Amino acid sequence: MTKTPPPGDRIAKVIARAGLASRREAEAMIAAGRVAVNGKVIDSPALNVTDSDKVVVDGKPLQAPDAPRLWLYHKPSGLVTSARDEKGRATVFDNLPDELPRVMSVGRLDLNSEGLLLLTNDGGLKRRLELPSTGWLRKYRVRVNGAPTDTTFAPLREGLVIDGERFQPMDVALDRQQGANAWITIGLREGRNREIRRAMDAVGLKVNRLIRVSYGPFRLNQLKPGEVEEIKPRVLRDQLGIEDATKGHAAPKPKPARRRKPRPKR
Repeated sequence: MTKTPPPGDRIAKVIARAGLASRREAEAMIAAGRVAVNGKVIDSPALNVTDSDKVVVDGKPLQAPDAPRLWLYHKPSGLVTSARDEKGRATVFDNLPDELPRVMSVGRLDLNSEGLLLLTNDGGLKRRLELPSTGWLRKYRVRVNGAPTDTTFAPLREGLVIDGERFQPMDVALDRQQGANAWITIGLREGRNREIRRAMDAVGLKVNRLIRVSYGPFRLNQLKPGEVEEIKPRVLRDQLGIEDATKGHAAPKPKPARRRKPRPKR
């Protein structure tokens, strides 16, 4: 007989939905004894809670979650896509407008990559947009050193195996040759670590600039480096059916994000 799951959601998911931490960070907070449910400190995330349960984190009652929101951010080159960097380098979160709530990045762009980075206040939405099953095409404008021809990209279109790791086929188009460099447009549906740079190395090309221009239906367009733009609730509803995720919660009116120029690299 199939066992009926307990009502509610996992405690780490609830904390993430409230915008207080990512799910992984919430699990670490629980392990450190910083979370109490109905007056009792818990040490395991294997617990479901409902709206009737009283959750306290670091002595403060957990607030009801805001409606999921999504922002476009033009990440400049030279910023790390993490909340903290052990080497003390500037991160994307050091350069965001003060008016933004706590946000998480959807996926990553490495230090020397630039372009479109999606930001959200909702852990569930973050995971949903990162899932390979979402299948959204991500497009990049890539500048490489060399003079490739269309046949150079045949292995990329077929799917490479690099160091035992299989890459899915990529959409690759040669745009133009510009002196010693060539501009290429690449589309892919997965987000492996340094995937494009590793794939270009495998066919004898060196990437010297990489710009993500779109992520599924969301586009960089004319957004300048360091600028942030919130996706309208109507677009979220049309593209993601986001009203299901906010059911039961009044959606706050989004505040326009003040744009700030990126700080100088450290």
